[in-house]
Formats: sequence, structure tokens, C-alpha cells
Amino acid sequence: MTRNSEASGPATGFRGQLRDRRFLVRVVLGSLLAANLVAAALVLFPPGGSAETLNRQLAGLESQAIAQQATLERTQRHAAAVERGRTEGDQFLGEYFLASRTAFSTVLGELDAAASLAKMTQREHGFSLDPIEGSDTLSMMSVTAAYSGNYADLMRFVHEIDRSPRLFIIESLTAAPQQGSDDLAVSMRVDTFVREDGQGVRGDQPGARGNGTAGQ
Repeated sequence: MTRNSEASGPATGFRGQLRDRRFLVRVVLGSLLAANLVAAALVLFPPGGSAETLNRQLAGLESQAIAQQATLERTQRHAAAVERGRTEGDQFLGEYFLASRTAFSTVLGELDAAASLAKMTQREHGFSLDPIEGSDTLSMMSVTAAYSGNYADLMRFVHEIDRSPRLFIIESLTAAPQQGSDDLAVSMRVDTFVREDGQGVRGDQPGARGNGTAGQ
């Protein structure tokens, strides 16, 4: 009995080692197979999609970037145009719309200068101030004035008013001969535009509270 047990001992140990080696080989081969499967999956199904899918996505992103850049440039051009329009509008208002504080005296000064150059005699004048519909800061001033002078003087007078840098509009003009004289009795209405400057029409001007008349 003792001899048989001793004889079988080395064989049993050898078979055990052989099983262990086979198991180890299986483990190694399994790991390699798993790694190959993972690599194949990454090749066939890369993260984020295939190369074709990624190229399509990249092309889409590039198109979106180009469209957004074009939109930004249009917006910048529109903003610049709005700002330019605002600046030009302010310049126009400042140049052609009279400040309400000095509007009446400015208009009279211009008309007096034109009448003096044309040798017309001023008789009386008055004004009215009416708001422009849709605006809280702009108004139209209508100045009525009476003059006397001959026909040539009247034509010179109208010409001088037309040359004025102010935005004057001759709304109406009538001329009638004076009995026993070569002069004409002239009545005219001149319109201009006024912008509020926070101080209103000056109180020391004739008709400063909206409507009025004055004579020389």
C-alpha cells in the first residue's frame, strides 16, 4: 500500500500543474480575445459615430458657424445704419428745427434782414405754435406778417427768404395795390419747425404763450 501511494504521488502533482497551465493559457487567450473584440468594436462603432457620421456632423457645424457669422455681420451693419440714421437725424433737427426758446426771435430776425435787403417795410407780425401729431417734442410755428413795397422789392424779398439757411416754408402770400401808391400791401404766412429744448418760447417775445401779434 505504501508503495502504490508513493508511486502515484508525482503523477498526480504533474497532472495538477498541467491543469493549472491550461487554465492560465485559457485565461490569457480569453483576455486577448476580449481585447480584440473591444478593439474591433471601437473600429466598427467609434465613440460619437463612424468617420462618415463625424464628417457630416463637422460639415453641419461649419455651416452653422458660417450662417451665424453672416447673421452677426448683418446685425452689425443694421446697428451701424441705425446709429448713423440717429446721428444724421439729430444733425437735421439741430440744423433745421429751431430751439423753442429762441424760435420766434430767430424767425423775425431772418424776415427783418430779408425785408431790409429788399427794401420792404414791415408793418405787423404774429405767430402761432401748433404741435406736430405723433411727436411730443416737435411743433410747427406759423408766422404771419404784413409788409409794403413795390413788385420788384417783393420779388427780392421772396428770393431772400428762399436763400435763408433756415427751413422756412412760405405757406401763403397775397399782394394788393395800395390806393394812390405804387406800393403793394403784402400779407404772408411763413411756416417753420420748432423743437422743444425744455425752456419753451421765451416769455419776453410777443405772443410768447402760444399766439400773439405785435407791430412796429
